[in-house]
Amino acid sequence: MKRLTKYFFEGLLVLVPLVATMYVVYVVFRKIDGIFKFTIPGMGFIVTILTIIAVGFISSNFLAKKLVGLVDRIFTRLPLVKMIYTAVKDLISAFVGDKKSFNKPVLVTLVPGSSVQAIGFVTRESLTNLGCGDRTAVYLPQSYNFAGNLIVVPRDQVTPLTADSGDVMAFIVSGGVTSH
Repeated sequence: MKRLTKYFFEGLLVLVPLVATMYVVYVVFRKIDGIFKFTIPGMGFIVTILTIIAVGFISSNFLAKKLVGLVDRIFTRLPLVKMIYTAVKDLISAFVGDKKSFNKPVLVTLVPGSSVQAIGFVTRESLTNLGCGDRTAVYLPQSYNFAGNLIVVPRDQVTPLTADSGDVMAFIVSGGVTSH
């Protein structure tokens, strides 16, 4: 009976991540294909990827950059649209592009004099614009979630890590169990 239980759990370790990943990919493909109403599975996904690449190529042109800048200025001036647009733009910019924000992994001492620490990413070195010049903004991602908390701490409570930021993010999101 112990052997059967062991095989069962080993099977779960193999199947659950595999099936969950395949399911998420399947749902994404189906949703995107549903938007375009293609009969060939995956064609909507391919069209979406090609469209994104084409927009990236076109927007790298000087004239298109002016148009993108104009749209950006318009969207950042509209009351409700500004809040949504800038939040999404900043989130995407945090992971890709020239302004990557999650590239400075740190250990943060949560309580001075304590050995309790959290792993996060410095998102802003100085907060003088908020009247907190001696403070640093640190984002603490949550494990198994697409959320996190922004904390403001004195600079002396922040210790830079020399690890790769992608590895640190994977470590945090996995709840510290990733082996990569």
